Amino acid sequence: MTDNPTTPTRAPIRSWRHDTARSHRALTTAFGVGLSTAAALTMPAYAQEAAAVTEIDTILVEGDQGEAPLNVEESADSRFTAPLIDTPKTVTVLPAELLEERGITTLEEVFRTTPGISMASGEGGTPNADRPIIRGFSAENSVLVDGLRDPGAQSRGTFNLEQVEIVKGADSAFSGRGGAGGSINLVSKTAKDYAFNRGSVTYGTEKTVGATLDSNFVISDTIAARINLMKKSGGVAGRDEVDESSFGGAATITFGMKTPFRTTASYSHYEEDNQPDYGIPWIAGTGDLADVDYDNYYGLVDRDFQESSNDTATLRFEYDINSNLMVSNTTRFTHSTLSYITTNPDDSAGNVANGYVWRAVKSRGSESDSWYNLTELTGKAETGGLKHSFALGFEVSKEETSNRGYTVDTDTDPTTTDSDRICTAALVGAASNYNCTSLYNPNPNDPWSGSVSRSTSETTGKGETLSIFGFDTVEFNDQWQANFGLRYDRFHVERETAGGRGGPYSGEADSEFFTYQLGMVYKPRSNGSIYLSYATAAEPAGTSNGEGGDNLSTNVEDLDPVETTSLELGTKWDLYNGNLSVNAAIFDNKTDNARVTDNGVTRNVGKNRVRGFELGMAGNISDKWSVFGGYTYLDAIIVDDGDSANDGYVFPNTPKHSFNVWSTYEVTPQVTVGGGATYRSSQYGDSGNTREIDGFWRVDAMAEYKWTDNASIRLFVNNLADRRYIERSYSTHYATVAAGRSVNLTANLEF
Repeated sequence: MTDNPTTPTRAPIRSWRHDTARSHRALTTAFGVGLSTAAALTMPAYAQEAAAVTEIDTILVEGDQGEAPLNVEESADSRFTAPLIDTPKTVTVLPAELLEERGITTLEEVFRTTPGISMASGEGGTPNADRPIIRGFSAENSVLVDGLRDPGAQSRGTFNLEQVEIVKGADSAFSGRGGAGGSINLVSKTAKDYAFNRGSVTYGTEKTVGATLDSNFVISDTIAARINLMKKSGGVAGRDEVDESSFGGAATITFGMKTPFRTTASYSHYEEDNQPDYGIPWIAGTGDLADVDYDNYYGLVDRDFQESSNDTATLRFEYDINSNLMVSNTTRFTHSTLSYITTNPDDSAGNVANGYVWRAVKSRGSESDSWYNLTELTGKAETGGLKHSFALGFEVSKEETSNRGYTVDTDTDPTTTDSDRICTAALVGAASNYNCTSLYNPNPNDPWSGSVSRSTSETTGKGETLSIFGFDTVEFNDQWQANFGLRYDRFHVERETAGGRGGPYSGEADSEFFTYQLGMVYKPRSNGSIYLSYATAAEPAGTSNGEGGDNLSTNVEDLDPVETTSLELGTKWDLYNGNLSVNAAIFDNKTDNARVTDNGVTRNVGKNRVRGFELGMAGNISDKWSVFGGYTYLDAIIVDDGDSANDGYVFPNTPKHSFNVWSTYEVTPQVTVGGGATYRSSQYGDSGNTREIDGFWRVDAMAEYKWTDNASIRLFVNNLADRRYIERSYSTHYATVAAGRSVNLTANLEF
């Protein structure tokens, strides 16, 4: 259910002009001019394949969005100083209405259904948590919440989100360190100036049960509060031993609504308690996936676990200096944890070819604490006949992390003093304390009785950041605009570990870097734009600060930040009276100083490049028919990987083709039907291109019946054809099996 469409969700200073006049003829003009220009500028290598990118611009903001809730005009972040149609970069936004229509409850499900985004797998050192990849580059350290970095290895829910904004292309000017392929901004729900109560109850296959409550209270003319609660549990279709449980709660209160001075205090908590699943093993040396039943589970249900939690407290002040100028300050504290012991169906000893699996263990026991403070000045001004919409600000932050995993007995032969990992027929079962199991018939309920203790080796990290930024959209006339963005970052990071594979380490690094974005926008008509943009990103050593794959070490602590550039040519159009947004773009991302091993030494001499195009749409084709979707083509190549033999190979976890569409149709005022299709072409799990997983199609369906304006029931069928496929792969050991068909029934009530 949507918010009152006539009530603005926030009151930021926006651009000078956003003419809502539309023209259907402009579609032909836009695509003819934009794509022909794109073809002329495209490099020969992919000129035959390029077509264009469309990405979706959506968000709950001021204005009447009642007719097309999937198509919103402006970003929720004030650093976007123009409406999305005039923003010279690809931005995909998934509003809360879309998440509800699709039954999406986790950020991982968002990644699964968004073209241009794929997912990587974690292990022990690299956390098994949300690991999105945008345009071939890792974005695990480029997730923001309300414009502030959201650190900590974690799995995230969507119960308290107004929308998910995905920016594509080099993006450090907006998101800070990292952002080579883009960033993800999660926009939280806020209090409204009207009262409502919304609840839902879900029941489904795999013993799925869930409930949500979203209540908004108007305390006075200037004070309102909102509470969100959710609880869900159930199994994973096709993975009989895997179950998941989550709980979330959030509260926010705003003082001074409709006044020049506003204060908002918010708190949220989210936790998961899951049975971890590392899927099925690869066969060492052959690059083949083990030919086993996709229902096989190699873990131990009485030993393995994965628990995560995140607590966030935020205090925000806003003051309207005048009608054209606003200052704001946001302070946030976060605390997140991630602990797991999970079975890795390892084949490093060559057991799989003989029909056995060694139940290796990966573990983690991490905590992350962070503090952020962001001050911004946003407004509009006119100088020398030029109109400006701008955002200036500075940010300071401090992050502290620690990780102390578990020591687990995985010795396959207790009769020897060595830590063995060889499995034989005689060692399958009790003889190895069930550390060896059958490849074809594993028993997840084996009575394993080995020892588990917290590791004595702890790794700690500390990161401190100072950032200063400025953004400006300059309107020269009705047809020409320019967009500028500049950011300075000073990043200090420390890391200390008592052990691990690399041995003890204690070190620190300091980095200073500028990143920027430039864009020119031409508007042949008021409802369309054609743009050319250039942007940069920087990833200093230790970017993840112990919470991802880029950690500080002796090899990298003195190296320069890895720099990525993005060149993009695109076009965006609003059609059908502004109810449908379509856009297209081609792009070229390059890294010319990637960290690689060169003559045995790690240096900034590697080269990578990603060329591609995207198409997309969001909104309503008619008052009964809505659509949301897109297509992405990525030609991602490792150009120079130093001493390795990977030159010319494809980026890992980067399918060449990805497509998704979701559409609903109102058959009668009471009945709505919907469906979606997702396609991913084949991809590799490793840089050496030895772990290839097949492409797949997946179809989902939805039907809704409305008893009244306030009561409805929705039926969701995910993976309608029960297609069994591999969703993603780790670089060596395992590949993750996607969920099979599931059916859920959700009853919604507004009161």
